[in-house]
Amino acid sequence: MTLLRAPRSSDEPALLALNNAHAEETSLLEAGALTDLLRISYRTRVAPDCDGLCIALNQDAPYRNPNFAWFASRHERFVYVDRIIVAASARGRGLARRFYEDLMDAMRADGLEILCCEVNLEPPNPGSDRFHAAMGFEEAGRAHLNDRNKTVRYLERSV
Repeated sequence: MTLLRAPRSSDEPALLALNNAHAEETSLLEAGALTDLLRISYRTRVAPDCDGLCIALNQDAPYRNPNFAWFASRHERFVYVDRIIVAASARGRGLARRFYEDLMDAMRADGLEILCCEVNLEPPNPGSDRFHAAMGFEEAGRAHLNDRNKTVRYLERSV
């Protein structure tokens, strides 16, 4: 089983590069924005060699993001996965599933029951769609984000 850990400040350059290599699926970040996101996260985990990253926020995060706001308008308590990224060289090892299992274990320990995320519909992300369906997520809504020129599917599952 892959051992996940909390990020260190020395990881940030590698995590920023990983994030920005997958900006179409997530979003481009500058160094300061990544630091801020890590600071306000409910749970962040990093894979060995910074080959993967999971950043999740709970309902108390001071996060100005339209996707987070969509879930906040519907749920009093929830955890929102802002991004899970796995480097191409680390795919196929179950790392994304491991990130979700770790996050759901933490949620259960804290009495949190709703796990939320979004997946791009346009531009499409069929791999993520298949993965989230296999993980038990169901569509809860959709939105077009004009400022990002993409359409997303909002997904939820009970923990």
